[in-house]
Formats: sequence, C-alpha cells, structure tokens
Amino acid sequence: MHALFDEEGVGMPEDEGAPAPSAVSAGSAVPSHDGARSVARVTLCATCGVEAADPPPAVCPICEDERQFVPAVGQVWTTVGELADSGRSIEVAEVEPGLHSLRTQPRTGIGQTCYLAAASGADRTGGLLFDVPPFIDDAAVQAVAARGGVGAIVASHPHMYGLQLEWSRAFDDAPILVSRKDSGWVQCHGPAIELYDEEAEPLPGIRVRQVGGHFPGSSVALWRAPSDGALVMLGSDSVSPVARAGWVTFMRSFPNYLPLSARAVRMIAERVADLDVERIYGSFGQRLMHGGARAIAESADRYAAWVSGAYDDRI
Repeated sequence: MHALFDEEGVGMPEDEGAPAPSAVSAGSAVPSHDGARSVARVTLCATCGVEAADPPPAVCPICEDERQFVPAVGQVWTTVGELADSGRSIEVAEVEPGLHSLRTQPRTGIGQTCYLAAASGADRTGGLLFDVPPFIDDAAVQAVAARGGVGAIVASHPHMYGLQLEWSRAFDDAPILVSRKDSGWVQCHGPAIELYDEEAEPLPGIRVRQVGGHFPGSSVALWRAPSDGALVMLGSDSVSPVARAGWVTFMRSFPNYLPLSARAVRMIAERVADLDVERIYGSFGQRLMHGGARAIAESADRYAAWVSGAYDDRI
C-alpha cells in the first residue's frame, strides 16, 4: 500500500458546493510525476468513470457504445484530483460479515456499488475487489486496508473497470483479472492485468464465472459467506435484483432499456444452474436475500417468455 497524493499532485479546489468536476479537454495528456503518472492527474470519463487512455480519445469508447451514452453536452473528461477537490470520497460499509460495499460519494460516473469480499484460508493476502470505484484517495485506501486490503481485482464488465490500475498500484500491484472476451475495451494497460477465460479463482474460496449477456465476458463473483455458509453471488449487471422480492433481471443496456433475447437470458441462467445461490447483490445496492438460485431460474423463464411473444395475447 502506498500514499496516493502529495502536495504537488493536488490542484486548486473548485468553488464550494460545485455539483460536478470541471472538464478536461479531450486530447490532454496525463503528465508523469517522478517516473510514474501522478494519481491526481489520471484522466477518466466523467460519465462512466472509467480511466482513459493517455492521451484520451475525442469520445469515450465505452460511452459511445449503444449500452451507454455520451451526454447531450458532449464528452467530458475529468481527473482524480478534480474529483478530490470537488469533495468526492469512498464510503465503505459492511454488507455482511466478510463482505463490504464501496460507493463513491457524491455519485460519480455510473454510480456503481463495488464490493470487497474476504478470501478464505490461512494464507489470505487481501480480498477481492469486485467492480472498481471511479475514485481513489488515501482515506479510501486506508479504509480498505483496515478491512484486509485488496489481493485481486475483477470488474464484472467494461462499464465497471473504474480506476482498476490505480487500485491495483495502491495494493502492491494486485492482479487485475480481465475477461479475454472483453479485453478490447481496456483503455489503460499495465503488467498487473491478466486475461482469463470462462472461470477463475482469483483468491482462495472466491470464483468469478463468465455468464455473458450484457457483454460477452460479463461475469459474476461467487463467495461463500463465513457466517452461514451460504453461496453469495455478486451479480453486477449480469444478474440484477429488482424491486419485487424474489425476482432478478437481465439487460443489454440499463440506461437505454435494451433487452436481451430469450436465448441469451436462458443461456445466462444455464451457466449458473449448478450453483446453490442464496443471496445476490447488484450494482446499485439491490439485494435479494433468499432463494437466489430459484429466483434466477424463474426470472429467466418469465423474461424469455415475454420477449419471445408467448404472452402477446395479454397486450
């Protein structure tokens, strides 16, 4: 673990009460500092919160895709330092024993809830950071370190890459596992990035499994809770709890309301049908606390029936 900011890396504060960070013009470079780029100057997309290439392109490729959007005002870039100056912080909270949520406050980028899941076994070297915050500072690193630190990083899909390289560097270059199917979406590269196929065990007792749908490499994390032995799924946008108890959903795009086909949804359900999932946590704090496996199967059947036209007589 190392310190992220120093006096030279932090810019002038914005006006008090500013609702959003100021823009960085497209094409601006991220300067180096003492042989490595200063974290405060790292550029990211203000809309999706994913770290940008150096120099950034004219438009964020993740937001330009049909699953996301470029704001009506056009592309906006920001930096970690500007986010810090605008009052951003990471809120860390216990979800259940051994599992913590990380949220950037005020809401930044997509606004995802990320998770830190403790590894099992005597040789634990930190937990799994599943989905990555679009912000980082010393206080956040210290809070995560106090809860066991980060031993590996996995983003469920490209929308959740966040500042994965910076979080890795903050924890001794923790390995970043990226689905080979989605690796073309990675904009910032580093030696910590490792590609994986289908399923991996980044840490003892924690698995990630590709289920597809939202992206070809979209993945869920599987963690056995130490309190009761229940299998917990971190479903992200792949298997997402909804308002109605006992239901989940599956989407190609949440902001643009693009559904998946019946075949795609059944495929997702089949890829996790062997799992005795009890609890499911989603990207935005949604929770399904009982009967996860049944919810996935029944929700997939219902969804597939509707999008295939089985209930068109009810319309």
